[in-house]
Amino acid sequence: MASSEDNTMETTIRMAELPGELQFVQYQHALESQYLPAIRALISKDLSEPYSIYVYRYFLYQWAHLCYMALNPADDSLMGVIICKLEQHTSHSPSTYRGYIAMLAVSSAWRGRGIATALVRRAVDAMAARRADEVVLETEETNLPAMRLYERLGFLRSKKLHRYYLNGNSAYRLVLLLRSPEDQYQDPGREQEQEKEQRRLKEALDGNEGVGVFD
Repeated sequence: MASSEDNTMETTIRMAELPGELQFVQYQHALESQYLPAIRALISKDLSEPYSIYVYRYFLYQWAHLCYMALNPADDSLMGVIICKLEQHTSHSPSTYRGYIAMLAVSSAWRGRGIATALVRRAVDAMAARRADEVVLETEETNLPAMRLYERLGFLRSKKLHRYYLNGNSAYRLVLLLRSPEDQYQDPGREQEQEKEQRRLKEALDGNEGVGVFD
């Protein structure tokens, strides 16, 4: 999926220009009516391909605990958002517990102030706390500010995806390795954490049956 980022990442972070102490809030289902329209509007401005509301609900209903918003403390308006998921990835042998950054966007008025970096770090920390083995994402090869951001945070280019987006642009898949294979299988709590996450996902889906992710 696409991600957008600060287009002035090489500048010095000027936190004094932010409106007071920035608020980072974990998304909750109760906030949908207040923030989902703003999230869609913010992300759609920079996406390489359009997403329906069902795509947003797919992530936000199941992995709300891995999605964070940056809010303006002056009026609680949305300044930035990151949307992620975490699940078993079985195409590798052995399988990995993979985090995925699906969407990242910061309002153009607030770019270059470290908001995106803070959002990514919070999301990665949340996935690492749940024993993710790695975090991956895709970003357009022409999106150099995003590439610099992620690489500065330790992500590495693992694969080029030719003509990946609907607009014909190619992408890079970036990977952040959180734990080595040895660490993965020496962790006695790894399987329990994965089982716990699977139960949480099932409960999230069951709890939203009345709403319908794909209504």
